[in-house]
Amino acid sequence: MLTLEDFQSAKKRVDEVILETRLIHSDAFSEECGNDVYIKPENLQKTGAFKIRGAYNKIMKLSDEAKQKGLIASSAGNHAQGVAYAAKKLEVKATICMPAHTPLIKVDATKAHGADVVLYGEVYDEAYAKAVELQKSEGYTFVHPFDDEDVMEGQGTIALEILDELPDADYILVPIGGGGLISGIACAAKQINPAVKIVGVEPEGAASALAAIEDDEVVRLSEVNTIADGTAVKEIGAKTFEYIKKYVDEIITVNDYELMEAFLMLVEKHKLVAEGSGILALAGLKKLHCKRKKVVALISGGNIDVLTISSMINKGLISRGRIFSFSVQLPDIPGQLEKVSRILNECNANVIGVEHNQFKNFARFSEVELRVTCETNGEAHIKSIIDRFTETGYEITRIN
Repeated sequence: MLTLEDFQSAKKRVDEVILETRLIHSDAFSEECGNDVYIKPENLQKTGAFKIRGAYNKIMKLSDEAKQKGLIASSAGNHAQGVAYAAKKLEVKATICMPAHTPLIKVDATKAHGADVVLYGEVYDEAYAKAVELQKSEGYTFVHPFDDEDVMEGQGTIALEILDELPDADYILVPIGGGGLISGIACAAKQINPAVKIVGVEPEGAASALAAIEDDEVVRLSEVNTIADGTAVKEIGAKTFEYIKKYVDEIITVNDYELMEAFLMLVEKHKLVAEGSGILALAGLKKLHCKRKKVVALISGGNIDVLTISSMINKGLISRGRIFSFSVQLPDIPGQLEKVSRILNECNANVIGVEHNQFKNFARFSEVELRVTCETNGEAHIKSIIDRFTETGYEITRIN
């Protein structure tokens, strides 16, 4: 397996292209999980993600003959940009296969670095199959996004930086997709400090690494379903599986709502934007079975389009009880809207939307439906509003 010297050599190579991403202490995430939390912001890298490390290290180590054949890669987005950027810098032709529904921001960024893009399939695994097909037919050199030790070597340079800056870190939380990132980080970190705990975080809807560990063999999921598109991988790598078994202490999973909540908190408290896959480690903080430990959570990427940002913020507000929507049946007589408004005012809830429908509920002709959306301060605040309406004789139905 890879040695510490391998990672140190890789660090010298990738230092030519990476930006310094120093740790950021987070009071907000520390308070929420009861640990001393530091964020490693790889979303601030040149290509918006950590992937440039592994891609550049791999391509730098290729022979001139391999480079002359041209490069082929498959990616859900961030590896594509890493390969495209490295290929352009090293003057090598690159073709990237990406899932058909890859966010436009990632597709355009890849093209902007000069790579040819082939959109194919619904998920990463189908784009990978297309890349393998093109490799065989065109003779390209394949740059795998995760199941390659040269790529892992590059990703593992993150561990060198973390432990150089925070040598007494107790835990490092790392997102898992295909497993290349956590394999490199875990292998490097354990050779520097065997006591540090490495925890992988996967989306519930694409937990291929956890499935592999539980079955003690690589498992192919029948489907993946998660907003963390960059980690929507049905099957981890054969090589990464061996590294994960040897070096990773625990794998936890988070659902999409937990991802949206972590996204909202990151934006609000740190003014940082990350993609769904990028915030897996932050979402996993609350599931650690420890307190008062020094924990580093890696933000792996920040390539997210504006429409998705808007959706994540709105859903995150709902999930954290910051937006409350409800419906209530009112007698169809004057003055009812004023009564509802007064109750909400008494509860310090700011109304941001109202729909008054006299024609919807035909079952009770003498009543109308009122739908209200208001700003709230969490679940306790929402409960107090519901209780106040109940005390006043109104029965409300929560919509979100």
